[in-house]
Amino acid sequence: MSDKTAVSTTEAPAPMPVFSQGVRKGNILQVSGQGSVDPATGGFVFEGDVKAQTTRVLQNIEAVLTAGGGSFDDVVMLRVYLTTRDDFVPMNEAYGEFVGPRCPSGVLPSRTTVFTGLPLEQMLVEIDALAVLD
Repeated sequence: MSDKTAVSTTEAPAPMPVFSQGVRKGNILQVSGQGSVDPATGGFVFEGDVKAQTTRVLQNIEAVLTAGGGSFDDVVMLRVYLTTRDDFVPMNEAYGEFVGPRCPSGVLPSRTTVFTGLPLEQMLVEIDALAVLD
């Protein structure tokens, strides 16, 4: 049985002390939900702009994937949480612009989008990722 290890990087925002940025067990890598936080400052960015927030969130996910030995081409599932249906189109545009070019295999990850409340009022989008590594 393979060991479970925390994945950590300064290229993504520091997590709260109750969870890891990511967890790897064997060839499975789960990236915790990311918000629009700048890892350099620890501050929330792009208030009111879901498209810009989505790009920042995906950059944070990519940093954790890289730290865990993976990439977006290894991602099999992304879960997107939005606070309102009105933000779906701009989120989806940013998502497509970011994720598509990072999947050279041509196979895009599966995805679920849920509309819900999020932990911080400024958060318009949160995304987590599940990757299976070679």
